[in-house]
Amino acid sequence: MTETKTPIIAFDQVDLSFGDTQVLKDIDFQIEAGKFYTLLGPSGSGKSTILKLISGQLEPTSGDVLFEGQVMNDWPAEKRPVNTVFQNYALFPNMNVFDNVAFGPRLKHLSAAATKTKVVDMLHLVKLDDYADREINELSGGQQQRVAIARALANDPEVLLLDEPLSALDYKLRKDMQGELRHIQKELGITFIFVTHDQEEALAMSDWIFVMNDGIIQQNGTPEDIYDEPINHFVANFIGESNIVPGIMKEDYLAHFVGKDFENVDAGMRPNERVEVVLRPEDLDLTSVEEGKLVVTILEQSFRGDYYEVQAVDDDGNHWQVQTTNSSPVGERVGLTFDPEDIHIMRFNESEDDFDARLEQYEDEKPDEN
Repeated sequence: MTETKTPIIAFDQVDLSFGDTQVLKDIDFQIEAGKFYTLLGPSGSGKSTILKLISGQLEPTSGDVLFEGQVMNDWPAEKRPVNTVFQNYALFPNMNVFDNVAFGPRLKHLSAAATKTKVVDMLHLVKLDDYADREINELSGGQQQRVAIARALANDPEVLLLDEPLSALDYKLRKDMQGELRHIQKELGITFIFVTHDQEEALAMSDWIFVMNDGIIQQNGTPEDIYDEPINHFVANFIGESNIVPGIMKEDYLAHFVGKDFENVDAGMRPNERVEVVLRPEDLDLTSVEEGKLVVTILEQSFRGDYYEVQAVDDDGNHWQVQTTNSSPVGERVGLTFDPEDIHIMRFNESEDDFDARLEQYEDEKPDEN
């Protein structure tokens, strides 16, 4: 029998309210040790609030926050095996790089030799070996961010919390630091919980993503699951670009939208149920009118380097965004083509629990192929 590991962090039906304002609603999840998790959502969705509950800056109104199976609602922040890297880095400006990184080990009364070894190791990890004597105001934003990571890791946390630590960096440095953080997490093997509103960042870095909105976890899964199988309109719209049109699921594997029937790979819904149909721009392509599954008129076209981003409209007034290597002049009528597996069907406002229950019921009820 396979032994079930206790999650390193768990939330059990956690609610949080400030007066009459409910900030988090029935948050329920588990975090496994040694993985890179991301809390993804727009501003005000509750992402950073979850980090504050883990770090001890806030206590839940109801429900429990657990560490390795033990309720830690009333544990003081300094007793929790976590450290936080903040958006503004929160470095000590009156200390140089060495002293900033050494701050935690010194609080723990490590010997001078052990502290020096720890600082040297952490600065090497973040590629700042030669910066120990630098003053904080002599560093670039990217270097300060590396110091903040080194300082947090010098405390040997079991969980590292990262609250939008890359948001102040320019695009290229941000991309570089995404790779650096992923490398550090893999090398150390500790749990990272990362907060961002950047969908591309979450997809690139994470083992597992929690998509949040209005204090609720809308969906969680691997980056591939979240992108390829969004469960509701918010997730489909928030994660990447989407074409979303209304439709009817006539039967398993057959949907009706924009006036036509299309085979697809979705099942488990009621016959003739109203649904929303999602087609990602990169899954669409332009072809001749004769070969197209739909006919559209090109409204706009912009060159993006390795593809053209095209805005088009069909005869029913539905707008389509297409990412294609085929160029077409504005005003031209062309065919739009896609494959059955590119069509994703969503129920209206379906929750993740509803989605899982529907799939489970479908698996139980579908005929035995043997």
